[in-house]
This record gives sequence, structure tokens and C-alpha cells, in this order.
Amino acid sequence: MLFRYTSNKNGHPVKTALIYTETEHCINKADIDPDALWVLRRLKSYGFEAYIVGGAVRDLLLKKEPKDFDLVTNATPARIKKMFRNSCIIGKRFRIVHIFFGRKIFEVTTFRSFTDGITIGNSFGTMEEDVHRRDFTLNALYYDPAKNHIIDYVGGVKDIRAHKIVPVIPLKRIFTDDPVRMLRAVKYAACTGFKMSFFLKRKIASSARLLTSVSPSRLTEELVKILNSDHACEIASLASQSGVYMYLQPAASVLIAEKKDFAESYFRSLKELGEFNKHSHDERLGAKIVYIIRDFIDNLTDWDAEIRALNAPKGAHEGISAVELYKFTWRECRSFVLPMNPQRTELEYAVRFCLKKLGVPVRSQKKVNKPKAAKEKQKIGVI
Repeated sequence: MLFRYTSNKNGHPVKTALIYTETEHCINKADIDPDALWVLRRLKSYGFEAYIVGGAVRDLLLKKEPKDFDLVTNATPARIKKMFRNSCIIGKRFRIVHIFFGRKIFEVTTFRSFTDGITIGNSFGTMEEDVHRRDFTLNALYYDPAKNHIIDYVGGVKDIRAHKIVPVIPLKRIFTDDPVRMLRAVKYAACTGFKMSFFLKRKIASSARLLTSVSPSRLTEELVKILNSDHACEIASLASQSGVYMYLQPAASVLIAEKKDFAESYFRSLKELGEFNKHSHDERLGAKIVYIIRDFIDNLTDWDAEIRALNAPKGAHEGISAVELYKFTWRECRSFVLPMNPQRTELEYAVRFCLKKLGVPVRSQKKVNKPKAAKEKQKIGVI
């Protein structure tokens, strides 16, 4: 076992992290995306530190294929941008860099510090500071492919092997600083099968109301992650049990609590969504939204009666037209998915898909021809 040292105020060396070597962690470098390795090598060639961090390290330890490879470095976003032409700086709360390789995106962050006095500030720092800004120990590991070392400041490797979810930040502060961490804790537990302690569960239950202060855009981002997950059903189910799903999908949560049949069909749909994500390459959000609105749509009206009325001879009924029926369904679904705020075209796609399955004749969405300048701008952004 190797160790990482720092100096105390008297200049004496102090052990700060465990270093796991190849024989101790057994990560196979062949399982790492070669483009991620290229980015790391380029950062190091300019004299910077660079590591794979977070969920990718956790998944590699669990012998799972990571969906994303997030990277961390001591280079500033502006410096990273200069090194990679295929990149852009995003974010207002904390600037990060996205590096594009075709449809792949590598997120590169700069070590953060405690200069601002809180765990969500925007100042750059060192690895020793950055690790204590991360949420849970299973996501606070740094992997250096060049040396094939895992650097562990917080006992993350031990917790992963024990299948435990342990906060890095003290419980009294972790969710007040950022309530979205509750959703992440539930997601990690559902996806990995790891256990949350009694105290962590109790803290989530008592802090769930803090999610009311989170912006719709961030809640939408978290729900989209669930909809894109192979474990959509498990995450939503555990979130519902933990009392946090009502802040992601309040209308659905009310129906889940009040109607057993709806709850069963809703989670069955999410189970099907998980299978869809495993085996389909359809990345369109609208195709995923179908699974959370179709049971709601089924109960909106007597669809057999509506379709009979639509197919009746002109003048034989006074029902609404197919267009009016579509508009009514879209408005109801828009309210149903709040505070989720997907692009209108994606929700329209999902509503039209569900209505067609029910036999309601609705026209397909018109394809919008982008102006040539917009197309060129889009190409430039993903080179």
C-alpha cells in the first residue's frame, strides 16, 4: 500500500490519502475510453495534473462499463479551452469544459477549493480541497491511468467494497448546501444496490422539502438522467419511498399514493423504460417521456368513446376534433410533468406517439428546415 503525503503547519509529513496500485484495485486500462486517455495525456504533456474522477472510477472498480468519463485537473477552464479546439466552456455556477469527440462529450472540471467558505463555491483549488467538495465517498476517487493508481482520501474504495453509500460532507450540511445531493444519493443506491445508513435515510426524509428551492432546470436535468438510466424504475421507486419523488414529479406522486392501479402501471412502464434504454439506441428524450405520461393519458378520458365519435359521420356528434383532443391532451400532460420542463417538441412527440397508439388520428410533427447559417454554426460547435 502506498500513501500520499502533505505537510502540516510545522512542516512535518502527514498521510492524507491511500494509493491503490494495479494489483490492489485490478482496473483494466483497456476498459477506459481511448479518447479520455488522450485528453489526460495532453493535459499532462502541458505540465498539469489530470485524473479520471467520480462515477467512472466507481464503475471500473465494480467491473461495469462506465457511461461517461469525467475528468479533473488543476488547469483552469480558460487554459483547457486553449489546449482543445474541440471544446467549449459552460456553466455559470461553476465553469467547466466540455470536450467533444463526435457524439461523445468529456466533462473536465478544475479542482475546487473552500475559499468561499461553502461546499458549492466557485474558487479553484487543489486535489486535497476538491475531494472534500464531493458528495459521497464512492464518487470521490481519482484514477491516474499513467501510473495505474487510485488516489483515495476518504475511504471510498473500502466503502465501495462494503457496498455502502457514505457522505463526504457532514450530514448537517450536505443537503442544505445543495439539496440535489438527496436525489443523487437515491440514484446511487438504486443503481448500485448499495445501502444507505439509517441516519442518511432519516436526513433525506427530513430535508426533502429543501428541493422546493431548486430551479426547474436543475430538477429537469435530474429527471432526464433518471429517464436515460437502465434503472429508471428502481430510482423512481426508491425516490418515492424516500419522499423526494414528489418534488420531481408531484402530480404523478399524488396518483401513486392515491391509486394502487396507477402506481403499479406507472412503475411497470418505468421498468419497460429501463429495458428500452438497455437495448435501444434511440436517444430522443421524447421517446423516454412516453413512459411517464402514457398511463396518465390512458386515464384522461374514455378513449373508446372519443375514437367512435371521431369516426362517426359528419354531423352525427358534437364531440371535439382530433386536433382539439390533441391540444387538450398536450396541456394536461404539460401540467402533469411539471416542474420538468422539456423542450416543447419532445413533449409533443411523446403525446402524439401515445395518441397514435390509442388510435387517435394525429398528424406527425413537421420537420423544421434549419437555415444554412444555423447548420454551419452547429457544425462548428461539435468539431
